[in-house]
Amino acid sequence: MRILVTGGAGFIGSEFVRQQLGADASAQITVFDKLTYSGVEANLAPVADHPGYKFVKGDICDAEAVDAVMPGHDVVVHFAAESHVDRSIAGAGPFVMTNVVGTQVLLDSARKHGVGRFVHISTDEVYGSISEGSWTEEWPLVPNSPYSASKASSDLLALAYARTHGMDVVVTRCSNNYGHYQFPEKVIPLFVTNLMDGRKVPLYGNGGNVRDWLHVSDHCRGIDLAMRKGRGGEVYNIGGGTELTNKELTGVLLEAAGLGWDMVEHVEDRKGHDLRYSIDISKINAELGYEPQVRFEDGIAQTIAWYRENRGWWEPLKDKAALQK
Repeated sequence: MRILVTGGAGFIGSEFVRQQLGADASAQITVFDKLTYSGVEANLAPVADHPGYKFVKGDICDAEAVDAVMPGHDVVVHFAAESHVDRSIAGAGPFVMTNVVGTQVLLDSARKHGVGRFVHISTDEVYGSISEGSWTEEWPLVPNSPYSASKASSDLLALAYARTHGMDVVVTRCSNNYGHYQFPEKVIPLFVTNLMDGRKVPLYGNGGNVRDWLHVSDHCRGIDLAMRKGRGGEVYNIGGGTELTNKELTGVLLEAAGLGWDMVEHVEDRKGHDLRYSIDISKINAELGYEPQVRFEDGIAQTIAWYRENRGWWEPLKDKAALQK
């Protein structure tokens, strides 16, 4: 099976590529990535010598470049996206272009070249906010940020191609990911690296917003199951099963750093900040046998240790992210 992975130099995409190539000496993967500020080709260094690995730099909005790379692949696994909510609030244009138009370009090319399956990677943020209970895949989409609205749009577009053109499309929606190689503007690596440098961490509002945390390796195992065994035209939620308020998460990270609450700076809450995310994973569990394997306590300890040991990876990226704002 030849797999085209868009956004494969990013946090989640690179974990998927490392998992696939690490598990199968005969695997063949082409990574197609624009290498924007959060795309880091070094994330793929552990598998760069694999005989089935190929990297192509390109933009998913560039139809000519996509048409050049698409032929010969059996599956597209589409990670490429603008994904930072705060950046989408500051300016939605790049999110609409990459997440919506880029997805349309990929779908058209995959259909044109007869690709067998298209796996579209999405987010639980498309559901909006839920005060109690958990979202199933049938829940209405009520996105609240420009980022989540752009992802909901791309989800609907992908599913429309399945219904209109008969394409074999599978959509996955995940909860908040964490783990190694996560770009340091996201909350866990931002807080961990700030605390390492003796800098305060910014906590939105009263810290009462609730998120479900999913280790990136579990997420990619779920994607693999959906890619290989999922039903075409279906959506699968992938969650981690650990719900924490942002304040609780901050407490965990402060304790790990041996620091107190004087290192927390309360900042004005994000516009349209969703109060709680919670997804029901019954469907993917029943149909595909997925369940998270990494306990949050173990995963967060491993993640903190990784950032401690890899300052040379994250420090330049943090400087780069600051320049992009």
